[in-house]
Amino acid sequence: MNSLFIIHPYRVGESGWAFDDPEVDLVKEPFVAGVDNMITEMVKAEKIDPDNVSLLFSDNPFPTANITLNWVREDFGGNWYKTFINENEMEGWVCPALFKYMNNAPKKLYVQIKNS
Repeated sequence: MNSLFIIHPYRVGESGWAFDDPEVDLVKEPFVAGVDNMITEMVKAEKIDPDNVSLLFSDNPFPTANITLNWVREDFGGNWYKTFINENEMEGWVCPALFKYMNNAPKKLYVQIKNS
C-alpha cells in the first residue's frame, strides 16, 4: 500500500470542499465537520490558489508536510483530529473515506497543501 497519497480538493459553494478519486470510487466526496474549515484556513495560511489545490497526506512524516493532524477519538465510523493553523486550534472529523487509503486511523496524519 502507498504511504503518500494525493487528492485535489475543489470548492463547493461558498465554503464547502469536496474531492474526486476514481481510483478508490469516490466522487464529490465532501469534507465536513470542521475539515472543510481546516482546508480553507490551510489555503489562506499557505497562500494557495483555492481553484488549484493539491493535498498530499500520509501517516508517515515527509519533508514537505506543513500540517500535522493529531488523532482525538473515533466517532460515527470516522475520526476526529486536531491541529493548529495560524496559531488557532482546529478540530475536524475525517470521514470513513480515509479507509480507502489506510487500514486504520493513524495517531498522526501529515499533510501538505499546495498548488497543483
